[in-house]
Amino acid sequence: MVVLDLEERGQDLYVGTTPRTPLQRIFGGQVAAQALTAANATVSGDRAVHSLHSYFLRPGDPHEEIRYEVDRIREGRSFSTRRVVARQTRKGADVAIFALTADFTAGERPLVEHSLPMPEVPGPEALPGLAEVAAAHPEQGAVLRALERAVEQRYLVDPFDPTPRLPPHTASRVWFRVAGRLPDDDAVHAAALTFVSDLTLLSAGLARIGGGWSGTTVGASLDHAIWFHRPVRADEWFLYETDSPAAASGRALCFGQIWAADGTHVATAVQEGLIRSLE
Repeated sequence: MVVLDLEERGQDLYVGTTPRTPLQRIFGGQVAAQALTAANATVSGDRAVHSLHSYFLRPGDPHEEIRYEVDRIREGRSFSTRRVVARQTRKGADVAIFALTADFTAGERPLVEHSLPMPEVPGPEALPGLAEVAAAHPEQGAVLRALERAVEQRYLVDPFDPTPRLPPHTASRVWFRVAGRLPDDDAVHAAALTFVSDLTLLSAGLARIGGGWSGTTVGASLDHAIWFHRPVRADEWFLYETDSPAAASGRALCFGQIWAADGTHVATAVQEGLIRSLE
């Protein structure tokens, strides 16, 4: 996954770039995934990320490189903590656009172990993908097509269905897998999962009014957190279920649960974002 390739520019300093797309904007999941990759580069190989917490501070400029500065704020016997600040140059000034804190663990024998069961849903093979959805919704589908070379998607419901989703059936579900084959490295798959986790999460905030993202609505992620329960291969199909328990004051809180195709509960994501009307 080319978006995860960083250049080491110095001690705890890494640089990433933005792939060219028709939209030419920086996708939030890209910055989060690159920041996690930078943090992981400073951690011992026997420690895997178990959680990350991040804030989107400013919109990124897709034409400028992104510099990731890593601060090794903790190195314990069982846990390592890293803080990463992503910076860009704007009008000659160095500004922060994103901040992340990630914690890594060597793991240990569990005293308790449980997880959410995966919903009973059709598998991805026979479901419509990006091409079918984009063809049915040419204007809204442009956003989906911008990412189709990086991530494959299969939809259980039309993401632009105008019908509001009402309680208790407000959750949305999509199958994802990263295009191509990734290395056999849990750190790479965790970063790839981070990239994908930002794709549909804020959309959950629109589910109760229906219609998905249109020319009259805009959104922006404010913060993003992930808890990694178990390893997962991001280049194999996984189910992403999203829902929004609360929305107020122009902000929506959205939860996501991720399962591997075999039903293993692998991660939980939470995001709050702005949702605004242009009318």
